Amino acid sequence: MASSSLTLSQAIFSPSLPRRGSSSSSSPSLSFPIFSGLKSTPFTSSHRRFLLPSTSFTKQQLSVRASAAVETLDKTDAALVEKSVNTIRFLAVDAVEKANSGHPGLPMGCAPMGHILYDEVMKYNPKNPYWFNRDRFVLSAGHGCMLQYALLHLAGYDSVQEEDLKSFRQWGSKIPGHPENFETPGVEVTTGPLGQGIANAVGLALAERHLAARFNKPDSEIVDHYTYVILGDGCQMEGISNEACSLAGHWGLGKLIAFYDDNHISIDGDTEIAFTEDVSARFESLGWHVIWVKNGNTGYDEIRAAIKEAKAVKDKPTMIKVTTTIGFGSPNKANSYSVHGSALGAKEVEATRNNLGWPYEPFHVPGDVKTHWSRHTSEGAALETEWNAKFAEYEKKYPEEAADLKSIITGELPAGWAKALPTYLPESPADATRNLSQQNLNALAKVLPGFLGGSADLASSNMTLLKMFGDFQKNSPEERNLRFGVREHGMGAICNGIALHSLGLIPYCATFFVFTDYMRGAMRISALSEAGVIYVMTHDSIGLGEDGPTHQPIEHLASFRAMPNILMFRPADGNETAGAYKVAVLKRKTPSVLALSRQKLPQLAGTSIDGVAKGGYIVSDNSSGNKPDIILLGTGSELEIAVKAADELRKEGKTVRVVSLVSWELYDEQPADYKESVLPASVTARVSIEAGSTFGWLKFLGDKGKAIGVDGFGASAPADRIYKEFGITAEAVVAAAKEVS
Repeated sequence: MASSSLTLSQAIFSPSLPRRGSSSSSSPSLSFPIFSGLKSTPFTSSHRRFLLPSTSFTKQQLSVRASAAVETLDKTDAALVEKSVNTIRFLAVDAVEKANSGHPGLPMGCAPMGHILYDEVMKYNPKNPYWFNRDRFVLSAGHGCMLQYALLHLAGYDSVQEEDLKSFRQWGSKIPGHPENFETPGVEVTTGPLGQGIANAVGLALAERHLAARFNKPDSEIVDHYTYVILGDGCQMEGISNEACSLAGHWGLGKLIAFYDDNHISIDGDTEIAFTEDVSARFESLGWHVIWVKNGNTGYDEIRAAIKEAKAVKDKPTMIKVTTTIGFGSPNKANSYSVHGSALGAKEVEATRNNLGWPYEPFHVPGDVKTHWSRHTSEGAALETEWNAKFAEYEKKYPEEAADLKSIITGELPAGWAKALPTYLPESPADATRNLSQQNLNALAKVLPGFLGGSADLASSNMTLLKMFGDFQKNSPEERNLRFGVREHGMGAICNGIALHSLGLIPYCATFFVFTDYMRGAMRISALSEAGVIYVMTHDSIGLGEDGPTHQPIEHLASFRAMPNILMFRPADGNETAGAYKVAVLKRKTPSVLALSRQKLPQLAGTSIDGVAKGGYIVSDNSSGNKPDIILLGTGSELEIAVKAADELRKEGKTVRVVSLVSWELYDEQPADYKESVLPASVTARVSIEAGSTFGWLKFLGDKGKAIGVDGFGASAPADRIYKEFGITAEAVVAAAKEVS
């Protein structure tokens, strides 16, 4: 392939925040390779992404290398396999020992299955970790991350060099204490909170199944990759794993293969003290194909046979239960909790070296092991080059499908997509923002090829159905409505996997706002791992009425405003709802939460899509010279109340400015001069109104302002009565304004 040719896979980048002291200031400026006919964009370290070049091959080399890449290592000397497995073990042991922190037990026990996956089974290109058609690997038991780092190092990923292994868990390290996709190219998703990873893997497998159903043709299987995951006893205990695996079985995700590290040890000791269920029987009942490898320590052929069997099952995901010994090779700590979460100690490291016949210095990779693994660089490049050529042919035959797939892979949004968003006039009918949200969802689905999502058994109440599409099911995987059932936590984590599969997949998921309590763990991982999931949260306040305090969110707005890298929107009407969706679609590295009303709200004069992008803006103002007597601030359903209160105060001769603070995070990003134009420091008479906790409003109100809100639990009654009883009224705002003036 000529060096001047720009391939589809070259347009794929990884999010890479230079966090925790990692140096990026000296990174050279690069050119952003994109598709033919598109303008090139300068690329620097400020883009927070990696660009990895592809390799050129002749057709003869391509054929030989691609063929070699899919061969198993039946001919590989058994002694070399054993040496390779022990290399993985001791890279983990040495890194944990040097850091004096970490989890050596899992890598020592799982090294055989890790070796077989990365060296014999998976297809990937270590010099372009973001090649689209690669197999995905998820370490759900993220505490054992040195297993994955050792494998990435041996496979030739530039992200994990020997010096990186020596800086494991240290400030600025590219290999942190749990896998982080934004730190380490080659890591697909961020894991650590147990159970999240297997749920992410379900999302990755769902994405592959969906894209394959939409884009593969009888003469061109352009989407074809597997998702592999290793999970442990802790993952199995967490409820989220059952939620996600139940869905995986229901959906028949045949290209999802999970390895259950059955080592019977958790932090507190043997799992007999708390976990005695028959996991295999449970997974069979969930609709999975189940295989048991009884000797995961040295049974290499058993592991190989299990993978072969799993791949032969096309209509079910497969769980391979692999019975291992945690800390395998450690004479005194193997098969005990003491090897789970702490370094072995110098004496035990030496004893383990002697026990496994490992004469090498720390971090040493024997020459024959290094040579053996080095082939993955050329073979991986050949696989990618072969796929690029295949896609080029596909593009000639199916230009429309290729354009959509290209958009999904690169994240480049179709030209003019935002024009599809509806706009509203003050005379437009009043409506609940959940209904206005549905109008926006359906408008976006028509123009964004990667837009899909669903609800946790509340689609008819959240108003999230895409009317032009059917349901994603086992026999209709090309459809875009996802039915998650009552599984909020699993839903959020599955959507994280979808979002992290391809830059242009834009998943949304929905439930009542109060039930974010069930999925907060997944939402936090969205924010941490830069997964741009859109969370559609309806029934956003005491305004939902009769269902009462169990369903009425109070502290939820404040809690998400406190979470880093997440946008909390509370739109007041149709234009603000459309504006929130516009930002949410654009912010692919930041998840968004839209808190939407059950009750009808008027279309307000002065609201705008563009205003939402600034987070806070002036809705109405009868003052001059940026010197209003009073500033009233509101969000969502209470912005209408602020507007009514302003009208009353103006009748009394006051100059009043009404400000919508629809997204605090976006407002905080604005330059100081803009914020001064909205909330001038000289005006201290300020009142806020929001049907939620008043926590946090002080930074906008100052010491002399007053916040009207709800700082206790709600009540069961019609919404109008609840608002009156809690003092969420225009009369209360007028009284407060007079008090602070």
